[in-house]
Amino acid sequence: MSDTLSLDPSGCRNRYLLMRHGHSEANRQGRIISSPGQGIASFGLSPQGRKEVDDILETWHWEVPTHVVHSDFLRTTQTAVRVAEHFGVTVTPNPGLRERGFGELEGEEDARYADVWACDAVDASHARFGVEPVEAVAARMVAVVRELERRAAGGVVLLVSHGDPLQILLSAVTGFDLRRHRDRSPLRPAEVVALFES
Repeated sequence: MSDTLSLDPSGCRNRYLLMRHGHSEANRQGRIISSPGQGIASFGLSPQGRKEVDDILETWHWEVPTHVVHSDFLRTTQTAVRVAEHFGVTVTPNPGLRERGFGELEGEEDARYADVWACDAVDASHARFGVEPVEAVAARMVAVVRELERRAAGGVVLLVSHGDPLQILLSAVTGFDLRRHRDRSPLRPAEVVALFES
């Protein structure tokens, strides 16, 4: 699968930054909120999350984005809009950047993530608990980058998404074993990283 997902950074026309949304109401409540039915309309940024985003903007040391593309969940939308307003750039929602679907664990305590990650470490194609397989998340996240490559050239694109999808994307584009995506250091709320190391 890595042969079809990995991207050659030297062949990319755009440069990409990744940003996890700020601390959210779902984080505050310790709940898994992964369904569009809940995540698009509610569970936006907490006061802590809004401060995290503002703090990142005050100390921004990455390239200035020319465009912001984001998951259409409320917590990522609010993060993306704040960044876009700060830099005076356009913002575009993209469902391909949504949170990983956690199936029957929706609404449960976030300690249940560990049950899914343990299964991920054995099989990147598993769908236990009705979750979206790691391989499927990787495919849709990489598809977003490939589509942006087809449509625009020479810009700095900030992708605003969620913890698991971003770790999976970082694993996929570098050929890292998708089963081991949790071995990577998780992005903190409102953290920004480059898609490819320079």
